[in-house]
Amino acid sequence: MTAQLNPRGDVAVLVPAAGAGVRLGPGRPKALRLLAGEPLLVHAVRRLAEARSVHTIVVAAPVAEVDAVRELLAPVAPVSVVPGGAERQESVAAALAAVPAGPEIILVHDAARALTPPSLVEAVAAAVRAGRPAVIPVLPVVDTIKEVDAGEVVLGTVDRSALRAVQTPQGFLRSVLTAAHAAAGDSLTDDAGLVEKQGVPVSCVSGSEYALKITRPFDLALAEHLLAGGG
Repeated sequence: MTAQLNPRGDVAVLVPAAGAGVRLGPGRPKALRLLAGEPLLVHAVRRLAEARSVHTIVVAAPVAEVDAVRELLAPVAPVSVVPGGAERQESVAAALAAVPAGPEIILVHDAARALTPPSLVEAVAAAVRAGRPAVIPVLPVVDTIKEVDAGEVVLGTVDRSALRAVQTPQGFLRSVLTAAHAAAGDSLTDDAGLVEKQGVPVSCVSGSEYALKITRPFDLALAEHLLAGGG
């Protein structure tokens, strides 16, 4: 059954999904790798569509896969699909340009975070709605972190109390993200980084363990376990 987005919602979600995902091994583009029999992108879009504030979802797909992705997502939700770029930033910019008039909160979400719960989507959107121009979901860093030199010799132990692991979706006022991309020079893999370079404060909200990024075969196995009810 196709989910229906909220025509009165104030949120547009951009999903850059044109990356190859080489760390998952050879095969199809990363967003189209299978998790429990369905592409990561399908899992991600399904959860985004369940968030009550979402008005629009725009996916930037690999150029050669645009028609296939459009067909793949048609039964899931009414999603716009545009050709992505060679770099993530180009894909986000292409998706941003396709957002219709209306939504003033823009979220950018990685398809690789396929199990991200709708509640996290809403939490990020709510923080932007409350007046924060840029918002990222984060988790505390729990491992001990060492700084090392080029020869892998430890230089010291980093104070992890001030460190956070960043997730997506990242949320922005539309005007803020548009300006950041218009001013972008060097390509960055993190939209909050573009915004930071413009001097805009970036705030944090609590992330979710389920928003893990599926990057390696082990991550895929963990996600399969969680879907099977093991988490």
